Order: sequence, then structure tokens, then C-alpha cells
Amino acid sequence: MKHERLADKILVMGIDGMDPELTRYHMEKGLMPNLQKFLKRGSAREDLHLLGSHPTITPPMWTTLACGCHPYVHGITDFWRQHPEKLDTYVYGLDSSNCRAEQIWNVFAEAGWNTLVWHWPGSSWPPSSESPNLTVVDGTNPEGVNQGTGQIWFEFIAIGSEDTEVTTYKIAAGETAHMCVVTDLEEKNDGFDTHEYTHFMATAPEIRLVLEPRKDERGPRPATGGMSKQSMDISLGSIKPAHGWADAPADAKESTILFSRGLVRRPVLILKNEKGIYDKIALYKSKKDTQPIIVLENGVFVQDIFDEAVKGDKRYEISRNMRILELKPDGSYFRIWCSAETDINDNRAWSPQSLFEEIKNNVGVPLPVSNLGSVDDQLIRECMHENWRRYMKWQADCLHYMIENKHPDIIFTHIHNDDAEKHMYLHFAREGSELSPQPTQNYVEYLEDISRQNDTYIGRFLHLLDEGWTILLVSDHGLTCNKTSETSQFVGAGIDTEEFVDWGFTTLKRDEKGALEVDWSKTKAIKTRMNEIYINLKGKYPYGIVDPKDKWELEEEIMTKMYEAKSPKTGHRLVSLALRNKDAVHFGLGGPECGDIIFFTSEGYNNEHGCGLSTTLGAAHTSQSPIFAAAGKGIKKDFKTDRVIREIDVAPTVAVLGGVRMPANAEGAPVYQILEDY
Repeated sequence: MKHERLADKILVMGIDGMDPELTRYHMEKGLMPNLQKFLKRGSAREDLHLLGSHPTITPPMWTTLACGCHPYVHGITDFWRQHPEKLDTYVYGLDSSNCRAEQIWNVFAEAGWNTLVWHWPGSSWPPSSESPNLTVVDGTNPEGVNQGTGQIWFEFIAIGSEDTEVTTYKIAAGETAHMCVVTDLEEKNDGFDTHEYTHFMATAPEIRLVLEPRKDERGPRPATGGMSKQSMDISLGSIKPAHGWADAPADAKESTILFSRGLVRRPVLILKNEKGIYDKIALYKSKKDTQPIIVLENGVFVQDIFDEAVKGDKRYEISRNMRILELKPDGSYFRIWCSAETDINDNRAWSPQSLFEEIKNNVGVPLPVSNLGSVDDQLIRECMHENWRRYMKWQADCLHYMIENKHPDIIFTHIHNDDAEKHMYLHFAREGSELSPQPTQNYVEYLEDISRQNDTYIGRFLHLLDEGWTILLVSDHGLTCNKTSETSQFVGAGIDTEEFVDWGFTTLKRDEKGALEVDWSKTKAIKTRMNEIYINLKGKYPYGIVDPKDKWELEEEIMTKMYEAKSPKTGHRLVSLALRNKDAVHFGLGGPECGDIIFFTSEGYNNEHGCGLSTTLGAAHTSQSPIFAAAGKGIKKDFKTDRVIREIDVAPTVAVLGGVRMPANAEGAPVYQILEDY
């Protein structure tokens, strides 16, 4: 069914993790003037809320926005899909071939619209239409363009000191950049290699989960956030007088920075200024070179540093960003933040691939993103936040280049700054949190800065409203700062080896190498992925032991145990809902891509997002709800609706604006209340 076209050109602007509660609070404080202008020219609910689907996780929710149907229909239910035969194994899920529903951009391309999908991490890659009207850039990961395929190594800290004797590279050496002792740093193994993660996501077909059981006290975990204690690599170099250089000042000092986990050595010169203060560091390919790769000035952020990286037996041309965090005036010590490294020739996730070179030559290479900085104020403000601001500028510049030179009629685009940054420290923003490594006010300011980033980004596109465009602002979910100092033991992805072992549902054993694994001959059920419990059923899995006739009773026993689980501090329940697969359809879940039991954690004991209901509220003015607002041609001006707008309503609304048919599997309905002449 087609409709009369209401809009000439459409921009669907997605900001991952943008929370309507926090946004309204910051807008009322005057921090978001561009959003205020946008709302004055358009329509939204008074509370800006969009009723989210479930689970509140990036890939399924962006797919829901694109298809107008719940995960029960489109089949994308997490970052990872459960392996059909191996319950301890995940299969990477950001793949459009897994989506069982039609995406709205294919409808527009079919209808003759020049359609651009720019980094939409939910069933956009690979392109699922051969229409010449469709252009797709990435979508293999949530972080940023080329980060899933082109990121070679993760960010790290380089330290040079006259007290260091041996140049070395320490993997996962610490949780903070302020290393007072720069010798004999202990390497840590936290069970999850963040350095391999992003590149792995887009290349590896599956991952097997092996987790040690927690040895600390049973009960809720401290609410510190899933990523807020990530470790980092450290490159340690000695500092001594410069020697053997082709061209070095007599008073220069030298050190070495190890990149690519020690596979690439780069000598550096520490240089004095005219006042005799060491305030610059020059990075060279070798001591034989007379021209440096880059000269870093103390406290100055530098982007697009072109160099070489090594991984395995391959060499890559890469770009990175760097910033001197500390350089002692006498040149005896330095700390430098080094960003992730991005392959500047990777065009695998661009369709057409020729567009990659065009963007690179006219706008610039894709910038690496930054997620290093959860407890260190300097890293957060000067590196992570600054890096995201620059990435957002690059993306806005790219979209404007496309608008001016490729003339798209409709754009679907996503940016990930809000979600990525909040994951690093959101749980510390609760007033009175005994876990916060910094004053609460610092984290309040960080959240304000994220809203300013969002507002600046929105502001880059406001002029389109004067040029006949219609803009829809959406997010996939919000993120909550936990109300309590605990999170439920059922939070998080992976095999639950705590209560499920105690309750007798899961049994563990040691393999021949002493590693812990599941004993499938004695395991009745496991908790895996974010909200899923699977029954080890005979006839379904090669090692199944549960007779199908006993399944209903076992599910009842598991759900009863989960409802009985209480916080040892408050006595409150830790699970708000536990449902059989067939009943989870009420929440948009269930079906063959979900477990036998789907559950949601209770408000106050939830993670930032993913495990709770989309209506979950948190401390510090936060929620897990997504956001919605629209403005431009075809949209009522300065209008507030009482309608409950659902995530599944976005694609149908875009279809009506464009006068095209609904996506084939759409369950939602157009938000007629905000449209002109309705």
C-alpha cells in the first residue's frame, strides 16, 4: 500500500544510546540549544520517549528500527547468535543474511530513491538488495566506519622513563594510565582480549565461551559497569641521551615506543624548546631518517598520523591519533596516549568500493574510535572525548560530502559516541557511589559533555530543514546509571557458572589441560547470551540429556529459582520477568533465535542496558528508553503528541513520509499524529 509522498528528502539520524531522560534534563539546563531548535520546528512526545523493543541491545534494535518489526519476526536477537548445535559457542550476528525481514532502505531503493545507508549496525551489511539506487557503508560493527574490518590494534599508553632499563611491551598491564612505577608491571589476563575483539567480530565465524566461576561471595556483583575496568597495554621505553641519529640536536634525549604489540619499533627524540624545556617528542621510522613521522607537542591532540602496522605475517598502512599526556620539563619521563590503528586501504565494507577512495581523498581516512578511559580524568576528557568529537566531525563531513556530490534522496545513518563513552563510566555517576574512583561531579560533567557532542552533531544538519529535508532523530536504547551498588548475578553475556552450578542445572569439569568446561553429560540447562537460558534437550543437541517430556517441569523449576533469587543487601528480587520462549512474544522475543527461557533483570540491579526492560529507569536522570523526534517537511511544527510511539513505528512512518509501501514484515504503524494534514 502506497501513500502520497509528504517529504522530498529524508534523513534518519541515529545516535546510539541517546537517552530521552538525560537529554531532557540537559536540554532544560541549556546544554542542547540545537536540539531545542529542532524540537521547536518539529514533533515529539513531551518526554521524548520511544517505546523500545527487546532486548535493549544495539544490533537487534537498529534492525527493529530498519524493518518495523520485533526481533521475534526479524530474527536478530543479540550481537551474537547461539550456535545451533553447541550451547557454549556463539556465532557473530551482525550479518544481514541473518535478518528474516525486509529493510526499509531496500523499499526506497526499489521505489527509485537514491538511498544511502551509512554505518547502520543492524542488518545493513552486506547489502541485501542489488538495486543500483542503494549505497551502503559498513554496518559490520557498532563502533565506527571500518572499525570492524580495518582496526588492526587497540589503543595503549606509551611510557618512557630514565628509570626504565629495558624496552618492553606489556599486554593488559593496568587499569589506569597513571603508572607511578614503570618497571616490572604485571601483565593481567581478564579473560577477554579487547585488543582482538573489534577485528575479530567481523572476521571470525564463532567463539567458544570458557569462563571460570566466580570465587568471591555469592550474590549481586558490584555495579561497576561491564567495561569500566578494562585493562590496557603499556609500551615501556628507557630514556637516555640521543646517540647514533642521522640528525639530532646535541641536547636531545631518545626513547623507543613499541607499536603492534612490540612488532613495530619507533625511535623518538625528546626535544627542548628555546627556553631549555623539553616540550616536544618526534616520532621516527628509524634513526637513519632525518624527517620524523610526526612531532608531538605537549598537550596537543594530533590526528591522522600515517605509519605502518604489523599483525601476523601482514603489514598494513595505518593511521592513528596521539597525545602527550605528560612530559617532564627535564625530559626524564613521558606518557603518551596512542589510539587504535586503522587500515587506510580497507574498502571491504563499502558498496560501491570505489566510494572509499573518494571519501578518503576528499574528506579524509576513517578515524579510529576511542574507548580507553574509564577512571582516568585526563584520558576521558583529553583523549576519549576529544577523539569522539573528531570522529563525529569526520562522519558529519562525509555525510555532507555525499549530500553535495552524490545527491541522496534518503539517508540512514548511525553514530556510536553516546553509547561507547557511557559504557566506560556511567555507573560511577550515581551520587554517593562508594565505588566511584573520582568525585561524582566529574562523571556528571562527562555526561554533560556527551550531550554537547550530540547537540553539536545535530546542529551540523539543522540547515537541511531549510533546504526541504525531513529529519527523524532516533536511538536504539538508552543507558542507565544503576540505582543501587549492585547488579544481578544474571547480568551479562556468557555462560553463568554461579547459581546455575549451585542449583544443579549446570555442571563443570576440567579438560585434559586443566581448563574449565561444561560437562554436558550432567548439564540440564545453561544461562548464555544476555537474556537467554537454554535447555540441553535430547534430540536437539548432540549431547542433550533432558527428555522433551520433562522440559516444561524443568523450565518451571528454573524460573522459580530465578524469582527466588534476592539481593543479600536489600532482600529485593533480582529478576523482574522470566518467561518461556512462547510467552516472550509479548515482549517481541521468542522463536527459533531465542533460548527456552527469556528473562529480564529487575530495575536497580540491571546493567547499563541489554538485560532490563526498555522502560527501566536509573539514577542520574538516566533510562534505557530510546529517543524519538522529527522535523521538516510533512511534520507538524512545535507539536507534542500523547501517542505512545514504538520502535516498530519508525520504519512505517518513514515509508509514509516517502510515499512508498511498508516493509514486507512491518508490525508497527505510522505515527499519523505528528504528520501534517492528519
